Amino acid sequence: MNDIPEGVIERLSTYLNCLIKFQQSNIETISSERLGLSSGVNPAEVRRDFTYFGTFGKKGVGYDVETLIQHIQRILGSDEPHKIALVGAGNLGSAIASYEGLLQHGFHIAAIFDSDPQKIGKTIRHLEVFSIADLPHITRNAGIEIGIIAVPPFAAQEVADMLIDGGVSVILNYTPALINVPAGVQLHNTDPVQQLLHTLYYLSANDKKLAGRKRSSIASD
Repeated sequence: MNDIPEGVIERLSTYLNCLIKFQQSNIETISSERLGLSSGVNPAEVRRDFTYFGTFGKKGVGYDVETLIQHIQRILGSDEPHKIALVGAGNLGSAIASYEGLLQHGFHIAAIFDSDPQKIGKTIRHLEVFSIADLPHITRNAGIEIGIIAVPPFAAQEVADMLIDGGVSVILNYTPALINVPAGVQLHNTDPVQQLLHTLYYLSANDKKLAGRKRSSIASD
């Protein structure tokens, strides 16, 4: 499974979100064309992505939505519950803890941590906020495997070190800080600014394409 391109794995999560919405709308079968349109992916690429994992659909019939959801969940590993340690009980952390889509995909926030004495002991979504000093002990004893960092950038590396010390093997970094992790620990950065900068390339390319068409139209006139 390690030889599957990263882009394919990313698109699978997009397909899954779309399929769940179709299921909630009582749609039982779907074509690659419709799934591609909903997910912003070329239908041929949708079909090509699925060939990495076998044959899911039937030609002329399409994909059974429920079956495809189960297949993708199994591939991604979201068919089983996964515990999360959320570090940071501020606005961002509270928003993440309140996101109901996590449970829908098998993610369970098992513990929330913060260093602010005014936040420690309070509850977010029925979960008590623990002192960050207790992080390694709690995460290790609870068997938590995923950590989410939603703290100020200057504290991100220290938090990452504590998560790793607590046995966490996957870290989702919501800060712009550059974090170093040892081999065997997966680090995923989700800085919104980086995402926006990524989209600027396509926005710029689209503007250039439109400008080129406009010049061509003026020249032909």
